[in-house]
Amino acid sequence: MLRELRPAIMMVFTFILFTGLLYPLAVTGSASVLFPKQAKGSLIEKNGVVVGSEWIGQNFAAPNYFHPRPSAAGNGYDGANSSGTNLGPLSDKLINGIHKKLPDGKDDPSNFDGVKDLAAAYRKENGVSDATALPADAVTRSASGLDPEISPANAELQAKRVADARHISVEDVKRKIAENTQTRTLGILGEPRVNVLKLNLALDSKLRLL
Repeated sequence: MLRELRPAIMMVFTFILFTGLLYPLAVTGSASVLFPKQAKGSLIEKNGVVVGSEWIGQNFAAPNYFHPRPSAAGNGYDGANSSGTNLGPLSDKLINGIHKKLPDGKDDPSNFDGVKDLAAAYRKENGVSDATALPADAVTRSASGLDPEISPANAELQAKRVADARHISVEDVKRKIAENTQTRTLGILGEPRVNVLKLNLALDSKLRLL
């Protein structure tokens, strides 16, 4: 029996050694040499202080900042609870949301803003008329809930609010949007996009706020 168990035990330890230790170390070491920034999380620093990552969205609520895509991660933009709503396009909850009251008259914690609610709030916040079509990323949540980017169309619709709050011209804000717009990867992959954190930091740097 020992003769039969010995090869099995040796195989287990061999695989643990190679796949659990040597391979991860090789991949981590190679990544640190070839892609040092990405291996460390693509962190963004300002004056020596880490303020975020290129790949992790965070909430901005003040009127002088561009706002990210709506989030369903935890209580919103929670890196420890990355998730989407998992609602299909025909879901009534996705479109109309859930609005209930508790017996004491307070809002039920399970309430959920649907696309119509998000669209109404977006229009009010940015002074957008009902006749203006809204980009999908302005009123829908991403699958991760941590999307760090918005579409250029979304950013353009927020430009006037940001300009008014900062007391600068809309043209200056739109110039910053253009400077921080990434084109399709290799010219064919994905869509043009704007990193919200980088754009907000660029605006703060322009005004010497950081």
